[in-house]
Parts: sequence; C-alpha cells; structure tokens
Amino acid sequence: MDGDRIMSIDHKNGNITGNGSETQQALLASELSYRRLFEAAQDGILILDFATGCVTDANPFLCKLLGFSLRELIGNTVGELSPFRDIVSNQAMLELLQKHGYVRYEDLPLETKDSRKIDVEFVSNVYQAGDKKVIQCNIRDITKRKRDEKQIAEQASFLDKAQDAILVRDLEGKILYWNKGAERIYGWTHEEAFGQNLIQLSYSNPKRFEEINGLTISQGEWHGELQHLTKDRRAITIEGHTTLIRDDQGHPKSILAINTDITEKKELEAHFRQAQRMESIGTLAAGIAHDLNNILTPIMMSIDILKTISDNPRATKILNSIEVSAKRGADIVRQVLSFARGLKGERIEVQPRQLLKDLENIIKDTFPKDIRLQFSIPDDTWTILGDSTQVHQILLNLCLNARNAMPNGGTLTIGVENCVLDEPYTVMNLQVKPGRYVKISVTDSGTGIAPEILDRIFEPFFTTKPLSEGTGLGLSTVMGIVKSHDGLIDVHSVPGEGTTFKVYLPAMDMSSEARKEQPEEVRLLRGNGETVLVVDDEASVLIVTSETLQTFGYRVLTATNGAEAVAVYARQMNEIAVVLTDMMMPVMDGSATIYALMQINPAIKIIALSGFDANRSGVTMSGAGAKHFLTKPYTAETLLKTMRTVLDEA
Repeated sequence: MDGDRIMSIDHKNGNITGNGSETQQALLASELSYRRLFEAAQDGILILDFATGCVTDANPFLCKLLGFSLRELIGNTVGELSPFRDIVSNQAMLELLQKHGYVRYEDLPLETKDSRKIDVEFVSNVYQAGDKKVIQCNIRDITKRKRDEKQIAEQASFLDKAQDAILVRDLEGKILYWNKGAERIYGWTHEEAFGQNLIQLSYSNPKRFEEINGLTISQGEWHGELQHLTKDRRAITIEGHTTLIRDDQGHPKSILAINTDITEKKELEAHFRQAQRMESIGTLAAGIAHDLNNILTPIMMSIDILKTISDNPRATKILNSIEVSAKRGADIVRQVLSFARGLKGERIEVQPRQLLKDLENIIKDTFPKDIRLQFSIPDDTWTILGDSTQVHQILLNLCLNARNAMPNGGTLTIGVENCVLDEPYTVMNLQVKPGRYVKISVTDSGTGIAPEILDRIFEPFFTTKPLSEGTGLGLSTVMGIVKSHDGLIDVHSVPGEGTTFKVYLPAMDMSSEARKEQPEEVRLLRGNGETVLVVDDEASVLIVTSETLQTFGYRVLTATNGAEAVAVYARQMNEIAVVLTDMMMPVMDGSATIYALMQINPAIKIIALSGFDANRSGVTMSGAGAKHFLTKPYTAETLLKTMRTVLDEA
C-alpha cells in the first residue's frame, strides 16, 4: 500500500510542491490558476465567510484601492470596515444574498482610509467552496468613468445651449449626434433625427452633399454657404463648417458639422443692398428731375404768354394740347421726386373719376390682352383733397399687383363709390374719423393671398417674389400714401379665388359740381415798371422768365451766376425791387448769393427758385433769409402772382 501523498502550493513562488494523486494535482493546479487570477485582477475582490460575514481574503488591487493592508481587512465584517460602515449593513446584505444569491450596487460611494472619495460598482455572489459557503465581492472602481460621464454630460449641455446646429454623422450621412440648436433650426427632434440620413432630411440636391462630403474627407474640413431644408420643407441658408474626425489608427471615422442659420442675415443684406440701390436711384432721379424742371419751366411760361398774344383758335387749341403735355410731364417729375425724396406733395382737389380714366388708358395699352377690364365709376363721385400724383400711384400699384396675381389672365374690376363711415365703424378703425369718404375698390380673380402672410403684405421689403423681381416696397408705399391722406386701406383675399383692396380717402365737403359754380377767375397780374433782377444759369429759363416779366410790365436785369448777381445788385441796388434767383448754380450757389445780397441790404426782397422740391431746398433757402419760393416748373400765372405778393408786402 502506498504511503500518504502530501502536496501543497507555494504561494510565494506560485508552484506546487510534494506529490499526490492526479486528482489532487488537478485540484491544486486549478487552485493555483485561480490564485494567480485573484492576485492579478484589476478589480477589487473581497472574500467573506457566509456564516459569519467576516473577511477571509482580499486581493492586492482592493487593498491598494481602499488603502488597507490585508492584515487590517481579514477578520472584520464588511459593516465594520470604514469604507462600507455607513452604506452596507452586514445583516441586510446577508439577507439579500440568502434570498437572491447575489447583491448588486451599481453606484456605491466609498471613502478610503486616507479620506479619498471614490465610486465603485459592488457585486456579491454566494458559492460553495468545499464544505462551506463563501461570499465573493467584486468591487470595480468607476470614479474615472463617472467623472468622464459627468464631463460628457456637461459638454453635451453646453452644446445644447449653443444657437448653432451641431451634429455628428458618419461618412455616408447617418446622423450620430443632434443638439438642441439643430432641433431649433431644422425642426426635427434628436429622437427623430438620430439614425436618419442627412441627405433625406436636409438636402434638396444630393450632389451638393457628395461634393461637400468629398472635400471634407480629402482636405480635412470644409467651410461655406449652402441651402438646407427644414422639417416643413422651408429653404434656409446655412453657413456650414465640417471637420473630419479620425479613429485611433488615423482612418476617417465621422464628420462633425457646425451649421449657422444665416437666412435672416442674408435677407437683411439683400434688403440693405436694395436700399442702397434705391438711394442711388433716388439721387439720380433728383438730378434728372432738376434738369427736366429747368426744361419744362420756359415751356410752361411761354404757353401763357403765347395765349395772350394769339387770336388764332387753332393755335390756342395747339397751345392747350402742349400745356396738357407739359403739365403731365411736370406731374411725372413730381412723382419721381416723391419716390426719390419722400416729397409730401401739394394737396389739391382731385376727382378720382378723371384719374381712373387716365389709368384705364395705361392698363389697356400695357396689360396682357387676356386680362379683362371692368370699370364702375358713377358720375356723381365726390372729390378728395390730395396729391393727384400720389393717388395715381396708389391705383397703379394696386393694378400692377392685380396683374401679377393673374399670370394666366382673368378679370380686373375697378370701382368707385361714395360712402359714409359712421362712429361704430371708426371705433374699430381708430386711424380714421367718421365722415364722407370715396371708396376705390381694385378686385382681381387671381391666385389670392395665403392667410399666413396676409398680415405682412404691407411691411416694407416683404415680398413673395425673388429679390430680382420685386423690392417689397409697392404695398408699403401704398399704405404710406393712404395714411398721409388720413385714409384707410382694407384687403380681403381667398386663395385660388382672388383679392380685393378697398381704399377709403376722405371726401371734400363741397362737391366738384358745386365748385364749378364758383370758378376762380384766372388772370395774369401785371407789374408797374418795377425792376427785377433775374439770376439763373439756365439760358432758356433766364430768357423766358425775362420775356414774361417784361411782357407784363416789369423792367428786367439778368445775371448768369451768383457772383455776377452780387456785382449787378451792388451797382443798382436802389433801382432793384426784387431778386429772383435760382438755388443751384455754378461759381456761387443760391444760398451763398442770398447771404451776400443780404449783407448789402438786409431788407432785400428775394424769391428763390429750384428744380428740386420746396421741402428739400427750403431748409437752405430759409437759412439764407429768403421768404418766398417757387418750384420749377412754374407757369407765368404762378410767377406773376408770387411777384405781386412779394412787392405788395410792407
């Protein structure tokens, strides 16, 4: 019989000593393997006796993690060890282990021997070891992981507070991250966007995505402007910046995109450029208007003179025709100045029926033939007090809008109606007062206006047309003119059926017919031999003005610039009763001329002339001391009436 075989494990060297049966050797080898894993584990391992709950073993990693030596741990229950004392009840843990066979704490805060705070994941399992039960506790240090998770959460919250859209996608366009800024800009939530392809979500042109994607991968980044679509398929302009992200081996992994919505910025820039162009056009228009007024002035004055010296009915008829054309030209110039400088305009009696007849000719000559025109204009239409050019502009703008709303033809109906707005109506429309109004309606059978934009159509620069086709100023100009006339504009529209604009303008208290019974006698006032100094650099204006004054009893001296005028006045100041001077001249302009003349004679009587509007030139004129002003072009009647007014002043 063989003697007892004695075997043991040399824990220090990790070897099996002695000899024994194969079974014993296998068991010892298994125990040695377990011991090596136990000692080398990078998680803490704590072995407890199930019956007593006392520590029987602990691996080096746990001792280092908690700051205790193995000797300090062995023989204590978990509840007696300071890191676990306030958290884990020995009895409670044993009860859970008996019931479930394991205990798990996913996030357990501990305090080490040297008072460091750490977070661990704590898992306990019961198993049979020979003839007794033991508890194995695996303790994993998750302090760094929790710190990283917190940092990631904080960074994510910062990204969510960004106004820009920040997203991460793979190289094919699949969305991996979508911040709150992206939700605000595009309309899709993170849940809706995650895992979706950016091409389907935001790109109307997939080739544009492929171009940007290729440049980002080849160059590492891309920056530029592009068009994207929102959830409701609204086009927006994006300033995008994409950056390539690589993995640990340097291979392309994903793409970070930071997108800024610059739609409003681009619109403002476009409107600013448009405003600059409008300002330039205004400056150009004012200059052209000045020149045209200088051309029209001698024509209009000559007509009055020729009428007085001609007895030929045929010649008179021709002169009347020339006069109508000249006045129409002057009206057009005033309209240009109204557009260019915001000229308020002269308020006179206006008969809407006559304006609409002029408009009818324009529409018939210029509108497409597939637009049918219907007019409803009663003969007893009341008159209004206003600027005929601006009222004409209201009607023309509304008709042009109606034409544009009927690209395939339709019916344009224009009607005029006398009406009285009572107190209840004006309470709902505080911008107008109760009383008599002339209502002008412009109705089209076109596409109509969508309800969501109906409240915005009168906003400056608002337009549904491309920037190259419209300025968005038409209806805002109409609104401005209507308000300046103390009127009201109302709009009703049904998409697909058409639109009606109703303009209410205050009517005059006395009708045109009543006024016709009290015609004002037009007569050209004569002078009494007074001497007038006429100063103008325009030869035609100078000649005709001089001839007109001489024809009606004045003696005339002339000068072609301010310096010459001052010299003439200095020599003959005792003879000169009035100075008639242009404001825009070379060498010495009107303001400087007036100032120099007043230095010679503070009581001098001056009439200032300008091809610009009175509001614009009047500032300089009044500062120079002139009290009277004539806007070119003026008629002989206006010139002679003003001259008589100035001379008769005390």
